[in-house]
Amino acid sequence: MYSTTDNHLSVAPAVAEALASGRPVVALESTIITHGMPYPQNVETALRVEQTVRDNGAVPATIAVIGGRLKAGLSAEEIEYLGRKGMAVTKASRRDLPVLVARGEDGATTVATTMIIAAMAGIRVFATGGIGGVHRGAETTMDISADLEELARTPVMVVCAGAKAILDLGLTLEYLETKGVPVIGFGTDELPAFYTRTSGFGVDYRIDSEEELAAAFRAKLAMRLGGGMLVTNPIPERYSMDPQYINSVIDEAIAEANRRGIRGKHITPFLLDRVATRTDGESLASNIQLVLNNAALAARTAKFLL
Repeated sequence: MYSTTDNHLSVAPAVAEALASGRPVVALESTIITHGMPYPQNVETALRVEQTVRDNGAVPATIAVIGGRLKAGLSAEEIEYLGRKGMAVTKASRRDLPVLVARGEDGATTVATTMIIAAMAGIRVFATGGIGGVHRGAETTMDISADLEELARTPVMVVCAGAKAILDLGLTLEYLETKGVPVIGFGTDELPAFYTRTSGFGVDYRIDSEEELAAAFRAKLAMRLGGGMLVTNPIPERYSMDPQYINSVIDEAIAEANRRGIRGKHITPFLLDRVATRTDGESLASNIQLVLNNAALAARTAKFLL
């Protein structure tokens, strides 16, 4: 079923064929399936995101670790399998891959690991919801997502709706600047804040067309500067939430997490769940729409990278 390489990577036939024939491919993460929302909404959303990529002219490659294999492209049955297991699946970042592979276990890929496996397979564009970053209070906790380090080292364009609003957005931008990662605003001068279109922080450059996005990334690759490029794509206006309201909800969720001592890889799923509960599902609906929006942009951009 899969083409197999000697680095523990299996590439789905449709993805391998597209790559071999020079057709556009877009990578998709799997933590949105296992840790982003409940079953069966998680599976339905994952399949909708894949279809959105197809509808915009590219081949989707949802990425995960299943049975110790790094997989670039999942079947509908494999997406269903991950969706049913949910949070019982390990949320896998770079540090987890060696042990999961050696033990033959499953892993849902974060932004960092999706980038790693996409690059192994030769996929240059990846669509997600929002990246991880510097958590609030990181000056004492040192809680900084591995996503930022991966953006600095792995040559994949990441299309997102900005950094997750639960983070310290200012420090996240400072970290990316230090690491030399270009932060592009697609059609905007301001960093989107996941649930909202604005944050009060500027991006490095505004780009208004998919063709120019592809040209900038192609130039980065040609100069061998290393690392990826972050493209921030504002959530569609009709689904954008009121900044004051959502930030107050996030503040309450963070305070609860601090009281309960929740840290590390558990903090983001906890906060997203609490925010969804306190907004009566409105934040989850926004989350789904922004992912679909990012998938469409990534697919259109991937066509210009050929």
